[in-house]
Amino acid sequence: MGATGATGNALLHSLLALGAPVRALTRTPHIPIPGATGPHPRPVEVQYADAADPGSLRTAFKGAGQLFLAMANGPAQVALETRVIDIAAQAGIGHIVKISAPAAEPHSPVAVSRGHHAVEEHLRACGLTHTVLRPYAFMQNLLRLAPAVAQGVILGTMGEAPCNYIDCRDIGDVAAAALTRPGIVGGTYTLTGPEAVAYPELAARLTTLTGSAVRYVNLAPDELRDRLIRNAHMPDWLADHVTEIQQLAVTRPESPTTTVTDLLGRPPRTLDAFLREHQAHFRSTDLSAGRQPRPASGVLPVRGEQSR
Repeated sequence: MGATGATGNALLHSLLALGAPVRALTRTPHIPIPGATGPHPRPVEVQYADAADPGSLRTAFKGAGQLFLAMANGPAQVALETRVIDIAAQAGIGHIVKISAPAAEPHSPVAVSRGHHAVEEHLRACGLTHTVLRPYAFMQNLLRLAPAVAQGVILGTMGEAPCNYIDCRDIGDVAAAALTRPGIVGGTYTLTGPEAVAYPELAARLTTLTGSAVRYVNLAPDELRDRLIRNAHMPDWLADHVTEIQQLAVTRPESPTTTVTDLLGRPPRTLDAFLREHQAHFRSTDLSAGRQPRPASGVLPVRGEQSR
């Protein structure tokens, strides 16, 4: 599930590179899925599935042995994911790889993380074999900062607190390993890149990358939340989430793990390499080139599958 999402599509590419049989599930099967077409050793089976449509799930799960479960964060996420798990169990799926979140705890200060904890608990209660991946902030979400970078300001409420980033392609490779290597099945893995980087340092790197000054402005949590609602037009729950995860980084300083290296036998992709790979994207809205950027909140929208 989530074949068009940030991690799901990365996983699709990883599985195709391994020559593994894949059924890509999507709510929009009429729209081509990036990477699903081409001369692959095995064809990609694309099928309609919607977590809000139990019948579509029953049809989509027929004959499948394993399920990758990644859904956009949102108020209905717990209900939808637990439904998916129940139907997967009824369909005979034997192993689920779930994308979860850091701090997935019953009393987490982050509401979305409490929801992920509830889904993880449901997985355990169902008795299904499962592997849980808890990635930190997606590097791909940084691409959404391009309009703000063009205006020279990014906003947040983390001060000097370091933030873990990970490339979604590394998440996809780890998920593919969990689906194809029995030795790592059943674990809970916290995934990061090789370094944690604070917002002021991120602004400095973007300044070097673009050749234009980018500064970080630190706001009080309530001010950030208000700006997200008024200027970025975020729903209340999402503005709360962005504020909560940034404050969590302040109260629980983040540091990288070695999990990607331990599981894959290679280091994770670096933030600098990602920024260089996408430098044209950050420069494409350069005001000095006479282009007007899109309206920007100047804030990373969220961690996790909301990056769809």
